[in-house]
Amino acid sequence: MSVLRGKGVVPTRMEETGRHARSRNYVLESDVCKLESVPLDFGDYHPLKPITVTESKTKKMSRKGSTSSTSSSSSSSVVDPLSSVLDGTDPLSLFAAAADPVTTTASMDSIRKKRDKDDSSAVGSDFEQWSSKRGEILARYTTTEKLSINLYMGSEKGKGTTSGSAVSEKVRTRLEELDDLEEGSQKELLNLTQQDYMNRIEELNQSLKDAWSSDQKVKALKIVIQQVHIMNGNSGKNEMDIRCSKLLSDTTVIQFYPSKFVLITDILDTFGKLVYERILSMCMDSRVSLSDNFSPETVNDTAKETCLNWFFKIASIRELIPRLGISECLPRLTSVIRGIGDPLVAVYARAYLCRVGMEVAPQLKESLNKNFFDFLLTFKQIHGDTVQNQLIVQCVEIPLYLTLYSPAIDWILQCIAYRAPEVLLTEMMERCKKLGNKSTNAQSETGDAGYATCSIKANALLLNSVMSAFRAEFIAARSMDFIGMIKECDESGFPKHLLFRSLGLNLALADPPENDHLQILNEAWKVITKLKNPQDYINCAEVWVEYTCKHFTKREVNTVLADVIKHMTPDRAFEDAYPQLQSIIQKVITYIYDFSLLFSVEKFLPFLDMFQKESVRVEVCKCIMESFIKTITSVECHKSSVQILLSQVQALSVVRYGKQICALTLEDEKRLLAALINGFIKMVSFGRDFEQQLSFYVEARSVFCNLEPVLIQLIHSVNQLAMETRKVMRGNHSRKTAAFVRACVAFCFITIPSLSSIFTRLNLYLHSGQVALANQCLSQADAFFKAAVSLVPEVPKMISVDGKMRPSDVFLLEFLCNFFSTLLVVPDHPEQGVLFLVRGLLNVIQDYTWEDNSDDKVRIYTNVLHLLSAMTQETYIYHVDKVDSNDTLYGGDSKFLAEISKLCETVIAQILDHLKTLGKEETLKRQSQLALYFFNTILAHGDLRNNRLNQLSVNLWNLAQKHGFADTKTMVKTLEYIKRRSKQADMSHFTDLALRLPLQSRT
Repeated sequence: MSVLRGKGVVPTRMEETGRHARSRNYVLESDVCKLESVPLDFGDYHPLKPITVTESKTKKMSRKGSTSSTSSSSSSSVVDPLSSVLDGTDPLSLFAAAADPVTTTASMDSIRKKRDKDDSSAVGSDFEQWSSKRGEILARYTTTEKLSINLYMGSEKGKGTTSGSAVSEKVRTRLEELDDLEEGSQKELLNLTQQDYMNRIEELNQSLKDAWSSDQKVKALKIVIQQVHIMNGNSGKNEMDIRCSKLLSDTTVIQFYPSKFVLITDILDTFGKLVYERILSMCMDSRVSLSDNFSPETVNDTAKETCLNWFFKIASIRELIPRLGISECLPRLTSVIRGIGDPLVAVYARAYLCRVGMEVAPQLKESLNKNFFDFLLTFKQIHGDTVQNQLIVQCVEIPLYLTLYSPAIDWILQCIAYRAPEVLLTEMMERCKKLGNKSTNAQSETGDAGYATCSIKANALLLNSVMSAFRAEFIAARSMDFIGMIKECDESGFPKHLLFRSLGLNLALADPPENDHLQILNEAWKVITKLKNPQDYINCAEVWVEYTCKHFTKREVNTVLADVIKHMTPDRAFEDAYPQLQSIIQKVITYIYDFSLLFSVEKFLPFLDMFQKESVRVEVCKCIMESFIKTITSVECHKSSVQILLSQVQALSVVRYGKQICALTLEDEKRLLAALINGFIKMVSFGRDFEQQLSFYVEARSVFCNLEPVLIQLIHSVNQLAMETRKVMRGNHSRKTAAFVRACVAFCFITIPSLSSIFTRLNLYLHSGQVALANQCLSQADAFFKAAVSLVPEVPKMISVDGKMRPSDVFLLEFLCNFFSTLLVVPDHPEQGVLFLVRGLLNVIQDYTWEDNSDDKVRIYTNVLHLLSAMTQETYIYHVDKVDSNDTLYGGDSKFLAEISKLCETVIAQILDHLKTLGKEETLKRQSQLALYFFNTILAHGDLRNNRLNQLSVNLWNLAQKHGFADTKTMVKTLEYIKRRSKQADMSHFTDLALRLPLQSRT
């Protein structure tokens, strides 16, 4: 098709010259197409009023179990369009219904009942459950010592017997299992590591569940009994010693005891839950479950009988004696615990009792208080010979030993302090003070220094737990009182830095009196800065950095950071404290969100230098950038601040991937990194200093040359910068701004070729060319468009989209349609000839290898006809400001119109050739569809006064329905449109056309 290149002859089928495109009056057409405005009177109804959805009282269940409902508006008959589609479950309708108090009575009533239940039970969602503390305890209290455990091995008796009835066999097996309970069938496992021990406990827990599910209730009891023993006892026999091993009373590896307590009580909880659920399942009549607050009268006889049977079964088992009457049971068990000789075991027994008490009877606060006060009275046992000898044997120091009490005491106090009034904290502080005074008086009167030391240690431990349990607002209000009590505590008993850490955690949540801010910081930092152990120091400093950032200026923050650097730099101690150092960074950037102020903190950058491990440094940089993006919506940065931030982003990219991103780097990881960097780039602004802004983009391009999404963002940002320059100059560029926008255009032109995605390059060439055109850079715009034209032949047949290979024809068609729309306003180059860009693009389309079963080439040619039709108009439908398009340059010149007409003939000939090739039987349907598509194009854009064009449209109409594949519905509507057009002025030729268009019925 050499005619597209300006050579050769026009095909003979369209030899008649003349106007092919009809004249258009775009203003008049726009007015005609506008919808008629009609004033509406909604009355009480408003289209934005929420739709009320009400459910009918009677519901019919479909086969799928869906429920039918009736939707209606409270003030109109408008029906929610999604209700019928979604079977009444439209989430928007449900949301609207939630705003109506009438239709949500049932749901609100259930919510109110739940809330009232929480209020009455005094335990709500704000109560921190034991399960949330479990993982922390297991991670904190570990050991390298060897452990031992006794496992129930199960009975082997009675297996293989076949005589007797099934009932007697079952009875015999049960009796033998009960005999095993007395004779013992356990195995002691020695020299277990901590992980092995935990695995064995988990096996016991699973064995309990398996035994229960297989209806081996006796075996389940034996597993539980094995764990429940608390009291000491001797039988004098070896096998009895083994059988009576008491895991909860075993403190041979004392530093592991808190974790052991957690593991073993898990088994107790499992057993209790299994028994409760079994009996509860029997309380259901006709599949109706009991209410949450059921009474004995509502329980059926079967469940009552089973429950009574359970009581009889375990009545003779000391460890599982049933507890009847909660209000009587809790005080009695609290008193029983006084008999436990080991204070550590006793305090955890009290914690477990408080835990169960909060679940079943949280309103009985007195038993909680009694447990705590009993602990205070018996705490002096740690100074007894038994405990002291045990600590000497196990080489455990008193400070470490005291920390073992913390989880239990913290839990007891949490239960006591839950929703407690502030006066209770006052009472607790008075008891702490009395305990300290009592120890002093005891030493002066009796000379019992041991008792005094014990009381002081108890005072420190109690203080720490009080600060952990009570509300932060209460603690913060008495900060100076707590500091005074901390200063009086014995350093050897419970480390003061742990007390200050607990106080700091509260001050991070609540503010102390404003007048005490500085004094509190000074008193705390006096203790913190004297710590010699780097780990102790950083654990405490991490907490108080937040208090400093929250209440003081950058001067105090700088002082604190300098002190941290001083303590953590020697012997590279920072390498063992990266999590704490990262936490400090997070807190600093949270409160100092002005990055210009942040980077003016002298010690901030030296602090960042401590992050020398590559992966950690990347995470820190990521944290800084995320904070920058979240806290700053529009920022005008100083050059120094931007340089520092850019260096951090560079570390985020280059440090992680090196100078060249590895081919094995995960795409999701690169995408996440690029999104973070792009967010930073979009936030940086130098205000009206556009040259500095462009310099920043140039530097960023050199830094992130390996991240394609970042390069794409930089191109868009530079294009936006050029358009902002145009906006400031109101389109009238000076010599300086004209040179600047040309520099922006040059940035884009040399950056786009480095991208790998071909459609990204095509679209960016088009977008950048449009920006150049808007800034009157005509030669640069031509360069972009030529580059896009030359790139089209390189488009592959298949491209990767979201990791899957897809045909590229859809994307190419979309791009070319956008390209044609732009070419309408691009003026011809004075040295390149008429429509040089359009001809060049048509030549590329002609040479492109299209799929055999694709009609995209014809659809593209049809869109070219739309473009050529628009180019023949006296005034184009749109223009670029201060750019003269071809309608102005040629002024409707006849030679220009003749060139367009010839080009139209050539394109039409190509379309007809393609339709001819579709005459085979297997492609007749495509032929019919394309013929109708082409007919509609001629109808919309062609001048049907042209006899040849008029006849061509008739032939296309007949071809569309020749083989019975035509869309009859579409053709009927088209014919109706033609008849309506024929009634308009100067449209009589449409009347003749309508008569020449037969309509055949589909067979």
